Amino acid sequence: MSQTKQISSASEFNALLGSSRVVVTDFYADWCGPCKQIAPMYEQLSAQLSRPSKVTFAKVNVDQQTEIAQTYGITAMPTFMIFKNKQIVDTIRGADPRKLSEAVKKLAAEADSDGSAASGGFGESSGARWLGAGLPKGYSDVTDQVDVRGLDLLNADSGFGTARTLFDGAKPSALEAGKGKTKSEDKESGKDWVETDTDEQLMLYIPFQSTLKVHTLHITSLPPKSDDEAPMRPKTIQVYSNRAHVLGFEEAEDLPATHAVALRPQDWDEKTGTAKIELRFVKFQNVSSLVVFVVDGEGSGEKVRVDRMRIIGESGEKRELGKLTKVGDEPGE
Repeated sequence: MSQTKQISSASEFNALLGSSRVVVTDFYADWCGPCKQIAPMYEQLSAQLSRPSKVTFAKVNVDQQTEIAQTYGITAMPTFMIFKNKQIVDTIRGADPRKLSEAVKKLAAEADSDGSAASGGFGESSGARWLGAGLPKGYSDVTDQVDVRGLDLLNADSGFGTARTLFDGAKPSALEAGKGKTKSEDKESGKDWVETDTDEQLMLYIPFQSTLKVHTLHITSLPPKSDDEAPMRPKTIQVYSNRAHVLGFEEAEDLPATHAVALRPQDWDEKTGTAKIELRFVKFQNVSSLVVFVVDGEGSGEKVRVDRMRIIGESGEKRELGKLTKVGDEPGE
């Protein structure tokens, strides 16, 4: 279900500006071709980044809401305005997906920080990060090096968690004795996991704050066993290293994966619902980003569920955020 608010009056828009710290607004027209082209991407950003009272996405039809359009001097469509504390902080004219995404994610991260690490990572302020599997000798959990401001998740059902949920340090609520009482960032819905939307495929882009050596991925999936219509656990997973952005599904199918694995039922820990994916370490020595592609699920269902993900390896040199470089394989590999 879309979280984007369709504005029906000037008073509604003014009230929204006063109730949400950041308001991203799409001024569009039904006859505008570029508006239609960028609309799916705008909805994707809304699904990923909307936070109650913090970040809200809105759409204003300029032909129906002429008063609002005149107030803000809208003369070209689409125009995207980003408000923070009722003030315009950025304006993007035209259908520029990259510029829109960068501007929105930056403001959303600021609005969502509230005491989190200024670097944009998931540094734990209290207690250790939950792990669903043991660590290989000589390596550590480097999930705190995930640059959460750049996370991107495709084909996720907006009724569940976001990309950030996967890296939440808390124990999954499905493992808690009092189910439904979750410490995750998705407290409003109580659903601290991700489920796919239209089919079983999921595409996750993970940028890092430093260059990593990645040894293992931990993936936790805890679908209920008693529900005949429960989502599936991931089966086939493809991993791509050092991509500059998230891959499209068709694009990923045409690219050779840096690592691919088909998980078996016995690969999942019975107590924690976690599978360990040991990567070809020689291929993951200087990693600035990963794309994880869940190709299909284990079973005949229509959707896949993922509760948590952990990155295991070694952290290295800090990189300048926003300047992601593609690193090729070493000679001879």
